[in-house]
Amino acid sequence: MSGTELAEAGRLLAAARRPVVFTGAGMSAESGVPTFRDAQTGLWQRYDPRELATPAAFRTDPALVWGWYEARRHGVRRARPNPGHLAVAAIRARLPETVVITQNVDDLHERGGVPAPVRLHGSLFAPRCSACARPAPLPSDLPPPAGPPVQHAGPEPHAPAPPDGPLTPPACAGCGAPVRPGVVWFGEALPEAALSAAVEAASTCDLLLTVGTSALVHPAAEIPLVAARLGAPVVQVNPVPTPLDAICAVNVRGPAGEVLPALVRAAWPDAI
Repeated sequence: MSGTELAEAGRLLAAARRPVVFTGAGMSAESGVPTFRDAQTGLWQRYDPRELATPAAFRTDPALVWGWYEARRHGVRRARPNPGHLAVAAIRARLPETVVITQNVDDLHERGGVPAPVRLHGSLFAPRCSACARPAPLPSDLPPPAGPPVQHAGPEPHAPAPPDGPLTPPACAGCGAPVRPGVVWFGEALPEAALSAAVEAASTCDLLLTVGTSALVHPAAEIPLVAARLGAPVVQVNPVPTPLDAICAVNVRGPAGEVLPALVRAAWPDAI
């Protein structure tokens, strides 16, 4: 993390009034939430996540797919918001017109202090009917969230272990069809309302901060490009180079949990 780059990013953030914070899988990975590229554990190591996250996989074996998503959901509940999530909430507290857009399907932004992020890829915590799309309640055996936001990441040691095998999905209370995870699968369109809100925010922002995204998943990866084309500076926080490097006003190398708190302090020395 270069001091020069951090200072310039802090200057841009301090001058902004309508920033967008755009987050990807790297943000949650720092809280221990595996990305699709990470090795699976237990039974799930025999499966490619990209082959489970499709409508065809659910039609073929709904219990296998539902079980895998239940395991993911339990794992998320064992995770805690990391200092990067808390820093995003601090930005929003300073700049109330901040819009947080996420590609992540966990609830770490909410637990970190951002009440309503724009969710491009849905949520593990919003299951719905696979036929009529009626919202469905969460299973009753889901463990409670792992405590309030904290200044460090780490699992909740007493949370129940996640499922490690197929689970029959519940039936829709309305039509009886299997309930599916409320996420966007490969081959599905992004939710129209969320995509429209994200494009609108990127079109009108005066700074876009992109954090922990590989910029490889489209159309979500287009959001920073929208801001850049319309003249807003783009600041990228990522440990490694990405396809967005060329369009960014500043590239700050490092993990979100370290860079974002430092960025907030650079913008507002009296902050965290």
